[in-house]
Amino acid sequence: MDPDRLNTPSTSAIAIEAFGHQLHISQDPNSKHLGMTVWDASMVLVKYLEKNSRKGRFSPAKIKGKRVIELGAGCGLAGLGMALLGCDVILTDQLEVLPLLARNVGRNKSWISQGSSDSGSFGSVLVAELDWGNRTQIEAVGPPFDYIIGTDVVYAEHLLEPLIEAILALSGPRTIILIGHEIRSTTVHEQMIEMLKNNFIVRSIPKSKMDIKYQHPSIQLYMMELKAQPKCNSEPCKTIKLKELSHASDEEKEACDCGEMHNGEPSTAVELKDLVPQNGKLDDWEIRRCGAMAARLLRDVKLT
Repeated sequence: MDPDRLNTPSTSAIAIEAFGHQLHISQDPNSKHLGMTVWDASMVLVKYLEKNSRKGRFSPAKIKGKRVIELGAGCGLAGLGMALLGCDVILTDQLEVLPLLARNVGRNKSWISQGSSDSGSFGSVLVAELDWGNRTQIEAVGPPFDYIIGTDVVYAEHLLEPLIEAILALSGPRTIILIGHEIRSTTVHEQMIEMLKNNFIVRSIPKSKMDIKYQHPSIQLYMMELKAQPKCNSEPCKTIKLKELSHASDEEKEACDCGEMHNGEPSTAVELKDLVPQNGKLDDWEIRRCGAMAARLLRDVKLT
């Protein structure tokens, strides 16, 4: 595949190496459904998991067999990354996305099994329809989960409340939530952070914990836990007691190593010139990021 075509509307697939395997992800950027494109936040999340998989929370010894659900899975990259760690994963999205999602699962499971002598380390992967407001579909996937993940699942304000309600319905007392988000709208981002903080203990994952290449100031990763929930008058609820980070074990601190958020904003500004390496040559990821930056800079330009 011509690397210059990676982020163009005619590109039908991308390839990314993760955990010693080459993942091949089909996409359909020409589709009107946003879930049929591989968004950069999913790449950042997968490479974050890979970097932190040698020890701590995301080491295969600790995470193998954990139940994971991905919301708005789209092309399935982030969930496949969790499966490569040995997790049992359910990838969910709206009905029209499922055929592409299932194809990505099938092709990658097959290639990994053929090319690895340790294919048993690959966890199970299922695909399921899940509209966030559908209680029947939520119950059908069998909550609670050990991990809930999602990347670039919110791009408009009306999606925030259904997303948070779905996360709460899928969570248990010890559930960890991992969210990858690229800031495209300051208004949506600020409202998302405010609503998340009302329901969860939210920590921003520092850039030092991310892959040195697969990161960007506009892409944030958040790790969250449920706050203690009051008892509900309409139906029985469990009171959740969480260990504060100060009481966590050394291993848990090392695995998380997250600081409290500062309004969820990037700490530094970025310009196009900062993305170009000194040798003037761009690889696939850098081309992708320059394209995204150019789109943001030009979004308010009107041609007359």
